[in-house]
Amino acid sequence: METYKKEFIEFLLDCNALKFGDFTLKSGRKSPFFVNLGSFVTGTQLHKLAVFYAQAIHDRFGTDFDVLFGPAYKGIPLAVATTIAMQELYGIDVRYCSNRKEIKDHGDTGILLGSKLNDGDRVVMIEDVTTSGKSMEETVPIVRSQADVTIVGLMVSLNRNERGKGMKTALKEVSELYGFPTAAIVSMPEVVEYLTETGRLDAEMKAKIDAYYEEYGAKEA
Repeated sequence: METYKKEFIEFLLDCNALKFGDFTLKSGRKSPFFVNLGSFVTGTQLHKLAVFYAQAIHDRFGTDFDVLFGPAYKGIPLAVATTIAMQELYGIDVRYCSNRKEIKDHGDTGILLGSKLNDGDRVVMIEDVTTSGKSMEETVPIVRSQADVTIVGLMVSLNRNERGKGMKTALKEVSELYGFPTAAIVSMPEVVEYLTETGRLDAEMKAKIDAYYEEYGAKEA
């Protein structure tokens, strides 16, 4: 496993962003693990998280894009912080954009926060975790309705590697449905592998995770 993935897993654990227990997800599934990037609340934590995202975006999608789009709400600070990290690491000055949950009808009107989208913009989507793909169902139509843009790809922190609406991962389904690549900094199977190797995942929790993937695990060729 690449060093940066191990470092990211340690970072998730150190900041209590990766938890094990009993959780009900937005999709309604009962999961023995949960990732909450809302746990990153200090300047140091957000900066480090943004650096991980920027490196992953650079490695997967390059730097030929104009806008980082973060879906409301958790995607907003991710987009803001990562635009800063992109400038720090690679010297590129991309814009950030996010959506509002409701259309604003006064002052700075419209559905968008931050930069407006322009025809010809190349957009990278960024969010925390995609479990079912529901958030992309809401935000991709918004992005494409604002201007004639090209979505370069979607970057998330963790690929849960569980099925979306069918038998493939939600990330794979998003990619096939909307026609752009998707990627993650690390996958949950990699997290399980690393924690098992380092002796920090007990047999009971490992069994719960295995049972969860028996029910919800993606099956891709």
